[in-house]
Amino acid sequence: LTSPVAKKAQEGTLELLLINHPLDCPVCDKGGECPLQNQTMTNGNAESRFHDVKRTYPKPIAISSQVLLDRERCVLCARCTRFSQQVAGDPFIELFERGALQQVAIYSDQPFESYFSGNTVQICPVGALTGAAYRFRARPFDLVSSPMVCEHCASGCALRTDHRRGKVLRRLAGDDPQVNEEWNCDKGRWAFTYASQPDRIATPLVRDYETGRLREASWTEAFERAAHGLELARAESGVGVLPGGRLTVEDAYAYSKFARVVLGTHDIDSRVRPHSDEEQEFLAAHVAGRYAGQAGVVTYADLEDAATVLLAGFEPEEESPILFLRLRKAVRRRGTRVFTLAPFRSPGSVKTAARLLQTAPGQEAAVLTSLLGASSGVAGELAAALTEPGALVLVGERLTAVPGALSAVSRIAAATGARLAWVPRRAGERGAIDAGTLPGLLPGGRTVTSAGGTDAAEVAALWGPLPERPGRDLDGILTAARDGGLSGLVVGAVDPADCPDPWLALDALDAVPFLVSLELRRSPVTDRADVVLPVAAAVEKAGTYLDWEGRARPFDAVLHRLGGLSDLRALHVLADELDRPLGLPDVASARAEIAQLGAATRRPAAPARDAEPVPVPAAGEALLASWHWLLDDGSLQDGEPFLAGTAKKPRLHLSAATAAEIGAVAGQDVTVSTGRGSLTLPLVIADLPDRVVWVPMRSPEAAVRRDLAVVPGNVVRISAVPLGTTPGAAA
Repeated sequence: LTSPVAKKAQEGTLELLLINHPLDCPVCDKGGECPLQNQTMTNGNAESRFHDVKRTYPKPIAISSQVLLDRERCVLCARCTRFSQQVAGDPFIELFERGALQQVAIYSDQPFESYFSGNTVQICPVGALTGAAYRFRARPFDLVSSPMVCEHCASGCALRTDHRRGKVLRRLAGDDPQVNEEWNCDKGRWAFTYASQPDRIATPLVRDYETGRLREASWTEAFERAAHGLELARAESGVGVLPGGRLTVEDAYAYSKFARVVLGTHDIDSRVRPHSDEEQEFLAAHVAGRYAGQAGVVTYADLEDAATVLLAGFEPEEESPILFLRLRKAVRRRGTRVFTLAPFRSPGSVKTAARLLQTAPGQEAAVLTSLLGASSGVAGELAAALTEPGALVLVGERLTAVPGALSAVSRIAAATGARLAWVPRRAGERGAIDAGTLPGLLPGGRTVTSAGGTDAAEVAALWGPLPERPGRDLDGILTAARDGGLSGLVVGAVDPADCPDPWLALDALDAVPFLVSLELRRSPVTDRADVVLPVAAAVEKAGTYLDWEGRARPFDAVLHRLGGLSDLRALHVLADELDRPLGLPDVASARAEIAQLGAATRRPAAPARDAEPVPVPAAGEALLASWHWLLDDGSLQDGEPFLAGTAKKPRLHLSAATAAEIGAVAGQDVTVSTGRGSLTLPLVIADLPDRVVWVPMRSPEAAVRRDLAVVPGNVVRISAVPLGTTPGAAA
């Protein structure tokens, strides 16, 4: 209901908005879901009193490689600019000019580089901002919309997946106030084309006995060949299992049970990254078997209420973007104090006003330990703040590579009362740990070697007898496979380039007598496999992810594609072929078993290891610092050129003193080398500790593990490439 006066005002407002708004509705991507279109139909005047020529601009303007702007459609609502400045903290898109000349634009010398730019497309009410990948592809009423959970990181974002004729055309942020609110990152929004690339494996493959090449095979032949090879390998030296860190909880549980029940081994590890026994102890004590809603478990809501947050070896903007947005919201609204343990202040640290506890790689354990007695400076301020109610410590994967660091974090939490949260990078990492895909962990956070064997007995009561020999971790499995200590490997979605030593991984894959790969697309693993079983992408199966909080994020299959099984289903059939039934025919059965087991009732002690000495680099050497960027060279971003266009350009960071020591200036190419290889990148002078070099972990131009075969904290050689020469000539 409305009054005549209000109706006239509504009509007048809409008439004003439409004076220069083009009649693009038949071709506009927003047509069919446009608030302006709907309001014009319900409250607008049928005729306009404006008869002059409408204002036009060249269209579209590329705000970035993914976001396009049609300026004449813009109604100057300022949603995009407010989101950019207030939510994301990337103030590169602005309203310029005044009055009739006002328009949305970007600074010519500051392109709109943001991990969250896709949200401006979604919240634009008139189609002025559109996504390059979806532009002119479909109309909203032609699409089927299905809820989904993002498969890229541990944030657990709700998504809306729009598809037509069996193909995903776009993804939008879902509305979930407890997790991602109404936002998502560009990776989650646009990185979905990996599942429809030309190298997608459509049928099982087996290695031909005569030619030695992979050939297509039936499912029956592939399962028979895989079962025969694994039976022989099990009888000889045994089989190792490497599931990878991107699985659903149900798939990971199937791998865990398959390793112990079918293959009779604890040689299983889903951590395709640097890891340690100390980390396994930390996860058993603080993470596995603990879920959102339980006492002491940190959640997004706790993050927004926290007075103090310490980021220990963790870059939220790069590793968990939605956590970053919630943290930035806490800083803006509550005044949360953020401290970061890192070599330098990253862009994300600047956006959260984080105080820096500067540490060289490998010194994190010593710096954390020193906090307990600190009374002055930034360290003293942090030590006092951690004792206040609501203080949080967010731990990232980087601390794993630092001996004693996770033990130091545990001691700090015990001494101050601050609560701990572990935030992995991959979506399936947390669920895999709870499913028991580590050599020393069983489902629900139970340990293989618990006191009196009570944990193992609880699992054995459901599964049957468990192996007695202790299991090996990723490095141990790969070394054994390379040296003849294992006769077979079962490998899930594992990229050798992500392993701490990619060359060891490739050598192991080459040397192992029998290799089964469960994979989505062709890869270095499938190229070496004896049997390849094609598996379903996340969008093609049902399952559950556990986000970093331990919150279950279940989802159903969006597409039903023929030719690929879920990992769980493939392992179930393979177990039947081996005559050792797994008893997991579907997701429901896996969920029922997981619920029946529940979480461990006993929790082991936290790790208590000491820091180790940090090597001292000589002149021409440096300690390597590195972490992953959100947009890198990962295979799940393949096939999306618009997203790739917004990835950061890789640069190498040195302090001014270290750059002068090797005779390098800003912008000059600098080479980082080891005995295994080298990489060369342009130099940026930054506020790092002397003789510390930072490079991105993995980019198309350079990859630390692939090119150098080292992990952060190792000593590398650094040298300036003479000006006027190419990097290849200098090498």
